[in-house]
Amino acid sequence: MAEILTIADVSVFERVRELLEGEGHSLKVAADSKEGLDLAGQVPPDLIICDGTLPQVGWLELCHSVKVDRALAGVYFILLAAPEQLGGVAQLDELVDDFVLKPIVKQDLLGRVRAGLRACGLRAQLERSQQESLLFRAQIVATEKMSSLGQLVAGIAHEINNPITFIYSNLTHVQSYAADLIALLKMYQKELVEPSREILQKQQDMDVEFVVDDLLKIVNSMRNGSDRIRQIILSVQDFSRTDRSGWQLFDVSDGLENTLLLLQHRLPAQDGRRDIKVVKEYGNLPQVECYAGQLNQAFLSIINNAIDALDLVARESEISDNKQFKPVISIRTKVVDGGRIAIEIADNGMGMSEVIKARIFDPFFTTKPAGEGSGLGLAVSYDIVVQQHKGELLCFSEPGKGTEFRIEIPLRHS
Repeated sequence: MAEILTIADVSVFERVRELLEGEGHSLKVAADSKEGLDLAGQVPPDLIICDGTLPQVGWLELCHSVKVDRALAGVYFILLAAPEQLGGVAQLDELVDDFVLKPIVKQDLLGRVRAGLRACGLRAQLERSQQESLLFRAQIVATEKMSSLGQLVAGIAHEINNPITFIYSNLTHVQSYAADLIALLKMYQKELVEPSREILQKQQDMDVEFVVDDLLKIVNSMRNGSDRIRQIILSVQDFSRTDRSGWQLFDVSDGLENTLLLLQHRLPAQDGRRDIKVVKEYGNLPQVECYAGQLNQAFLSIINNAIDALDLVARESEISDNKQFKPVISIRTKVVDGGRIAIEIADNGMGMSEVIKARIFDPFFTTKPAGEGSGLGLAVSYDIVVQQHKGELLCFSEPGKGTEFRIEIPLRHS
């Protein structure tokens, strides 16, 4: 069943309804162009039938208005016209999709309406195919980037890991040697009751007590630092895995932690914004069978968008002047039922309108300034969660109340 808007007087509308009776369509009527545009703007119809012979209907202006309106540009437009009207109109085929000559013949009108609705269906199917093609291409590009990143990180991590392992393992010996030497020094100090003036001067110059106390602290700090580097390398390697083994068991909590580690540099205060506090409420989740690298990529895009939303708050003067604003990202995980888990990522930013929320998963749609966003992050994330993992990616947001993304995926892909 199609939605058909007829812009005509009552007599013509009744004639159209009579001829289309039995086709199962829903018909609305507007008496003039303004009312027609208002009705079409409320709920875009599938097809418009316009009586161009009426003086109160400026069909040329109406056609232009419909074609330039992004929401109505795809609506099929049929003009009811007298033969003498069409002769002096240049480029008629660019203004209307089809026309029916008056007086109206039933089979003529029915044929044009059916052809128009078929054309609308094919056009919608083509647009869906184009969107799927764009998203598929974006997914290939994103996957290739992740694969290249994984190979690059693996090579760099290997080169860094060797010297760090050497340093870390030898610091244990250095710590032990330093402790032994300090113990030996104290034994000498105890046995040597009257050291020479030269030794006393050296002790005073170098502040022996401070050096002895600080040396082991320095060695311990170096050991902690090198251990931290080793953990970062392992986390980055784990995040950028290329899924060569296909479906595998994966700890979602580890994936979220590795993602936060990569985005750690964006969390401290900057550009008038306070430090972003990350509140984590991880449930006791079983391991999930998934493409781990792809799921990490979805986590990265969503958390990155949450940070962008909080940065936007700092750029809004009326809010950034409020020093009480505390940016927060909340991450919760839980088991939904016996076969699914949920990951909820929320921010307390400005939120978004229903119009924007309806398009956030469209490929190449972005509200960021030119050069700051490709519009592919959430579209690819949606494909990863919904298409690849047969899950759900939902968005809940209201202006002034922040945004929450909810990922639900099954524990097992089969």
